[in-house]
Amino acid sequence: MSVAPTNSANSRQLGVASVQMESTPGDKEANFETLKRFVEKSAAQDVRLILFPECCITGYWFIRHLTVDQLAALAEPVPGGPTTRRLAELARRHDLTIGAGLVEAAGDGVFHNTYIVVLPDGTVHRHRKLHAFEHVSIRNGSDYTVFDLPEGWRAGLLICYDCNLIENVRITALRGAEILLAPHQTGAVRSKNPHLMGVIDRRLWDNRHTNPEAIECEFRGDKGRGWLMRWLPSRAHDNGMFLVFSNGVGVDDDEIRTGNAMILDPYGRILAETWKAEDAMVVAKLDANLLVEATGRKWIRARRPDLYTPLTAPTGQECDTRKLKFEE
Repeated sequence: MSVAPTNSANSRQLGVASVQMESTPGDKEANFETLKRFVEKSAAQDVRLILFPECCITGYWFIRHLTVDQLAALAEPVPGGPTTRRLAELARRHDLTIGAGLVEAAGDGVFHNTYIVVLPDGTVHRHRKLHAFEHVSIRNGSDYTVFDLPEGWRAGLLICYDCNLIENVRITALRGAEILLAPHQTGAVRSKNPHLMGVIDRRLWDNRHTNPEAIECEFRGDKGRGWLMRWLPSRAHDNGMFLVFSNGVGVDDDEIRTGNAMILDPYGRILAETWKAEDAMVVAKLDANLLVEATGRKWIRARRPDLYTPLTAPTGQECDTRKLKFEE
């Protein structure tokens, strides 16, 4: 593992977009059309990298209700499937990098919650969610995903719950990531714990056009932005990385996603964000000069790996993510 050098000024800049969108369950064609519109819009704004939410192509939370046969009909291979090919064509046409999520059919009855990043030259990077829980037939991935962008930046990718575990983010940083791509489906999640998010009344979403203030208040509060601000900036700051957070928005089965698409700098400061109750995109220009003296990067250089052996030793408390998730 290695951390990108930070001892000299760097003039690299990168235009980045983060999208929040409401996906139609199971309608890959409709969801791709939404994605396509945002790609076209971003291309006119000097964007070189655009990020869409977790499972934005297939839809997300309804997956848990599907039979295995229904899941198989929804899923597709990566990189050999039709969505990957369409993303590659879109990336080539607009000369930018695109990230989007779906359910992958990996063969032999194995499925993954997978995120695809396609570069303009057709190169495909695939991340399988490390902590999956959406369906009994969706398996955990086992690999970290870090790769180079055409503009000379190094990106890492973690899907939703993957970002909750600080070890995953630190390992991604140790492998040289300067940008963490963080596609999610979160906000207003059901929980038995009164200190966590809690659901948003569906009527607030349905009335968003006549009373936008009510739903935006929820999106900015502890069910949305307030919860994200407890931990998201620390992932960026403590590891000295830019962070691009993309999320679903609106109806997702029996929950309401809060959007809150945002882009953060390596100090955990917000460069761009939205709390609008609609499909939306935020854009920011990343300046690599901010990486040079980033606090988290200095802290990484102060590490003492000889002290950290206990981090790899099982404690007996480890538990499958699916069990933990449905106990909340």
